[in-house]
Amino acid sequence: MPFASSTLPQMSAAEETQKLPEEGEIVIATVREVTGHGAYVILDEYNGMTGFLHISEIATGWIRNIERYVKPKQKAVLKVIRVNKTRGEVDCSLKQVSGEERKSKLIEVKKNEKATAFMDLIKAKLNLNPKQVSEIEDKILQKYDYVYDIFEDVARKGPDVLQKIEIPDEIKKAIEDESSKIQIPHVEVRVVMEITSKKPEGIEMIKNIMSGVESSKGSTKTEVTYIGAPRYRVVVTAENFKVAEKAMNNVIEKVRSGIEKQHGMFSVTREESKKSHQG
Repeated sequence: MPFASSTLPQMSAAEETQKLPEEGEIVIATVREVTGHGAYVILDEYNGMTGFLHISEIATGWIRNIERYVKPKQKAVLKVIRVNKTRGEVDCSLKQVSGEERKSKLIEVKKNEKATAFMDLIKAKLNLNPKQVSEIEDKILQKYDYVYDIFEDVARKGPDVLQKIEIPDEIKKAIEDESSKIQIPHVEVRVVMEITSKKPEGIEMIKNIMSGVESSKGSTKTEVTYIGAPRYRVVVTAENFKVAEKAMNNVIEKVRSGIEKQHGMFSVTREESKKSHQG
C-alpha cells in the first residue's frame, strides 16, 4: 500500500502539474524532516517536490533510531517505488538502492554539476541566452549520455571529436577552451625488451618489428625507445592499468612472435608502473 497517501501534506497546484519521477527511477533527495514513521524528503531534481521514505524502506530489520540512517538536511540516493500521479505523491526507498545504482547516480550528479559550471562560463563568455544554451545541450545529448562527456572527450582525444556535433564554431572553440582545464588520469606500464638476431639483416628486421608496435588509439599510446643494443624500452600509456596491461601484453606477444619467426632471441623485464595526470 502507498505509505505517503494519508500523511503527505497537500501539494500546491504548481506541484500537482509538475513532472513526476518514474517508478524505479534513482533520485537524489534531501531529507527535510524525520518522523516516527519515516522521513519526508525533497526530490532535488524535481523542483523541490516532496517524497516520503517509510521506515520499512530505510533498512532491513527493526530500526530503533531512524536518524542513525537519515538525518535532516542529509543528501540521500533513493529509489522511487510508488508514484500516485493523481495525488502527486511519491514513495521512496533507501534499502532497495544497490551499491552500483548509488555509485552510478553519484557519478551522474557530479558530471551534471561540472557540465553546468562549464556551460555557465560559456554562456557568460559568448553572451548566450538560456534557449541557446538549451539548444547546444540538446545537440550534445544526441551524441553523448551526459553534457559533461563532450568536455572529457575533447580533453582525452582532442578537438577533432567536436566535428561530429552540429554547433557553431565559436561554441566548439569555447568547449575546447574549457576542456583544457580537465585533468585526465593516466597510467604508464613499462618494460625493457632484449632482442638479438644473428641474421645479416637482423638489425633492420628488429627495427621494423619495434616500429610496427608503436601506436596511438584514443587515449592509449604505445611508444618504443632504443636504449642501446640489444635493449628497447616500451611504454604503454592508458586511462587505467587494466587497459594498459592488455595493450602491453598484445605488444609483447606481437614482438615475441615476430622475433621468434625470424629465429631471434627475445626476453622482457618489467619496470615500475606509474600513475599521473594529463592536462
